[in-house]
This record gives sequence, structure tokens and C-alpha cells, in this order.
Amino acid sequence: MLGEEKRKLNTPQHQLSNNRPRTFQIRTILTVLGIILIAANLRAAITSVGPLIGDIRDNTGLTGTVAGMLTTLPLIAFAVLSPVTPKLARRFGMEKTLFVGLLVLTLGILLRSLPSTILLFVGTALIGLAIAVGNVLLPSLIKRDFPHNLGIMTGAYSLSMSIFAALASGLSVPIAHGLQIGWRGSLLSVAALSIVAALIWIPQLQSRHIPKGYSTNKTTSKSIWCCPLAWQVTLFMGLQSLAFYVSISWLPAILFDRGYSAESAGWILSLMQFVSLPVSFIVPMIAGRSKNQRGLAVLMSLFGMIGFTGLFIGSNSLLLLWIIFIGLGQGGSISLALTMFALRAPNVMVSAELSGMAQSIGYALAACGPILFGFLHDVTNGWNLPLIGVVIVILIQLLVGLGAGRDAYVTQLDKKETNSVS
Repeated sequence: MLGEEKRKLNTPQHQLSNNRPRTFQIRTILTVLGIILIAANLRAAITSVGPLIGDIRDNTGLTGTVAGMLTTLPLIAFAVLSPVTPKLARRFGMEKTLFVGLLVLTLGILLRSLPSTILLFVGTALIGLAIAVGNVLLPSLIKRDFPHNLGIMTGAYSLSMSIFAALASGLSVPIAHGLQIGWRGSLLSVAALSIVAALIWIPQLQSRHIPKGYSTNKTTSKSIWCCPLAWQVTLFMGLQSLAFYVSISWLPAILFDRGYSAESAGWILSLMQFVSLPVSFIVPMIAGRSKNQRGLAVLMSLFGMIGFTGLFIGSNSLLLLWIIFIGLGQGGSISLALTMFALRAPNVMVSAELSGMAQSIGYALAACGPILFGFLHDVTNGWNLPLIGVVIVILIQLLVGLGAGRDAYVTQLDKKETNSVS
């Protein structure tokens, strides 16, 4: 009997069954690591540009307006490709679409770093298109593969994105000057992130998983664009993005006009991004465990309003306090918006459609924000009216957040249901 049992334990079938849990664990670890690394690429290639704009202009002779397109062009690319990305995922699968996105991102970074002004902008556009793929699909991938851990996975995704965004903006000048490789070499160094992410993601290409709800039926997409709740999520995403990119684009200039050195202004901008890290991780976990997210939407919006109101008042003695409030509000708002893409959708396909819609409109708004902010500054020759404008934008964000944070799915709402839950 003992010999018979021993022979059974040594059979290939038994060994295979023993190996399955270990294989599953390895695959899960690689998936988590891949998500974190892809998230690390979603801002770094953009935030690394701002501190180097002066060097780029001096070297290429670009005007301030044209150089500003290096930040705005990716946002336009986000808006263009975001609604198309769910269709690409349905056609080729999320894993393959994300992998191609990483390859295009690497190509864009390489082209941007070559000694050609035309390629500088071509590469920048490719970077924006590639990042749009990750922006749209990662929330859907998390909903598919980690449905019971939406909060912690979205938190890890948001945290990774914020950490590497802050590191990229803080290290781009030291790398360019300290290593004496110039702004082109500094921007090229960001490709290391996308290459590592692509290598880690290769095992996912073997996946034959067809997510529930992924079909070629187009009625879901049409209903999304007609759903009030989807528009509330979209506006929440767009308005918080507008406030964030206004901060990234203009906060150093505001501080410089108030007597801070360019170096100090850069460090204060980094502080704003680092302050956002804890809330970027914590807010999705709270949101995932809450019946609705209205309270979080209000709280994060209030943080932002307090911070920008403080900047409007203009007290330098409390400047760091206002920056902390802005960082808390922006970190919490973006991570909450990303979590809503999953929480407001009944399945993976709807999540991808909602993400595509929200990020398409959202980044179109974000692209307009820095331009309008600069226009108001030029017209008034001051920062007060532009700052009041941002406070009003965040107030509207708060109001739409009350709708976006309710406990409902976007495809559940017909006219009668909309009236009953509004």
C-alpha cells in the first residue's frame, strides 16, 4: 500500500497539480510587478521635461509658446487615443495592447532625444499616444485580475505613478548637468523605465484570458456617452487633471514672481508631488471599502480649494502649508478618479469604455487649463484672477464629485433611475 501511494505521488499528474499553485503565485507576482512598472511610466516621460525647458529652448531656439507644446502635446494625444484604446483592447487583448504601448513609448523617448527639432515633437506625440494606452487600460486590468483588491491595487498603481513622476522632475536637471550628458541624454534616460516594464510584461503575452463583458457589441459604448453618471465621472477626472497640470506648468512661475529662486521653486513643486504620495495610496483603499465615495470627493476637493485660496491670499509665511493642501487634494483626487473607473462599471468592458471616455474629455480639458491660466495672467498682468479661476474649477469638481461618487453603475441608469438617484 505504501509503495502504491508513493508511486501515485510521483506521477506527472500529481506533480503538475502541485506545481499549479506555485505557477499561479509567480504569475500573480509578475502581473502586480508589471502593473506597478507600467504605472511608473505614465507620467515620468512628461514630468521630466518641465525642469529642462530652459535648456531645451537655449539649445533649439524654440519660443516659449512652442516649447510649451512639449507638455501640452501629450495631453492632446491622450484625448485623441483614449476613446479608441478600448476597441484596440477588444481586438488584440489588453496584454498585447499594453505591450505595444510600452514599445511605442520607448520609441518615442528615443526619437525625442535625437538631434532634430522635428523628431523632438514627433517623439513627444508618440509618448502621449503610448501613455494613453496605459492610462485607459490599467484600471480595467486591475478590475479584471484583482476584483477583490481594487483599492489596494489602484493605490499601488497611483503611488507608483506619483513617485516616478516626482523623481523624474527632480532628477532630470541633476542627470543632465551632473552627468554632463545634456538635456537629450537626461530625457533618454527615462527609456530605462519603459524597457524594464516591457521585459517584465512579456510573460503576460501568453495569456489567453478573455474577460467577461468583452465583446464586439457597440451598444455599451453608445450608452456610456449618453449616461449622466458617466459624464459626472468624466468631469471629475477632467477638472482635477486641469488643476494638476496648471500647477505643474505655472506654480514655479508664481513662486518666482514672489521672490523665490528657480531652484527653490523646483523643490517646492517636488514637495507638492511627494505630499500626494500617501493619499494616492490610501484613498483608493478607503474608496474600495466604502458604499459611496461622495465624502472622499468632497474632502479632496476642499483640500485643493484651501490650498489655491491660500496662494491667492499670498502669504509666503504659510506657503508650504498651502502647497501641502494642494498636494493632498491633487493626489487624492486623481487616485479617486482612477478608482471610480472600476467602481462605477459592472464589468471590464464598461470600465475600459468609461476610462476611455473620461480620459479623452479629461485630458482635453487639462490641455486647455495651462493655456487659459497663462492667458488670464497675460490679460491681468497678475496671478489673482487665474488663481480664483482654479478655485472655481475645483468647486465645480466638488459638485460633480457628489454625483460621480454615488453607489451606482453607469449602465444601470436610464432616465427614471437617473432622476431617482440624483
